[in-house]
Amino acid sequence: MFNKTEEHTDYQMIFVIIGAIMVISVIALFIFIKEPECVAEVQKYEAEHPEEQLEKVDETTGKHYLPTEVKKSLGFILASIALWFTGYNAITTAFSKYATIEWGMTLGKANLCLTLGMGVAIISYIPIGEVASRIGRKLTIIFGVLLLTACFTAGYILTYALNGYSPILLVVFAFIGIAWASINVNSLPMVVEMCKDSDIGRYTGYYYTCSMAAQIVTPILSGILLQYVGYWTLFPYGAFFVFLSFITMLQVKHGDNKPSVPKSKLEMFDVDD
Repeated sequence: MFNKTEEHTDYQMIFVIIGAIMVISVIALFIFIKEPECVAEVQKYEAEHPEEQLEKVDETTGKHYLPTEVKKSLGFILASIALWFTGYNAITTAFSKYATIEWGMTLGKANLCLTLGMGVAIISYIPIGEVASRIGRKLTIIFGVLLLTACFTAGYILTYALNGYSPILLVVFAFIGIAWASINVNSLPMVVEMCKDSDIGRYTGYYYTCSMAAQIVTPILSGILLQYVGYWTLFPYGAFFVFLSFITMLQVKHGDNKPSVPKSKLEMFDVDD
């Protein structure tokens, strides 16, 4: 099954390209994102519109707190984040080996699928931001979650329909990129929408705690299934956890709005990894 003609794959160019993209991203961040101005603008708006803040103030102690219903929404969206990262990261971590075992693909072609998905996601950030500004973040995320579930289900079906590499896999991974962009662009903003400006760092910490914890646990959990049950379990595993995030997202009642389109399109690239 494994193609012996490509025993060695040179990853040097991939590292060079990724390194260059990171350097360009940092330069663009410092040039185009005027953070002090953004912070001042947000603080001014919050002072002028206290009625729009989800946090309340305890009249006795003067401390800020989240109402119970907002806490529930925060808990459900954090659960959703952990679940979709559990499903998505399992696929991206094990797909190369999966493709060589199940389809006899070379590592080059397997990595082409993953690279295409990543590229389409990057290209989709701006149009997805435009869509979210019209229909809201929650609906955009739900669309992405359902599309991602459908793509992973299609991957499972194609496991038995294909005998090797097929261009249809590129189509599936292109849609995976669109789905992941729909989720990625809007999830962190929904979390920090529930807090006031001074707590953004703490709520961002909640976000990354859930996402990183999922990315630590899922290679272990999915790896046990791959080793002791079979590689056929990879796509059902991913689809299952992503679909669970659809159920939890339906319970999120706060943090959604129709965001205004940023003055700079580069702000739409401000997403998690």
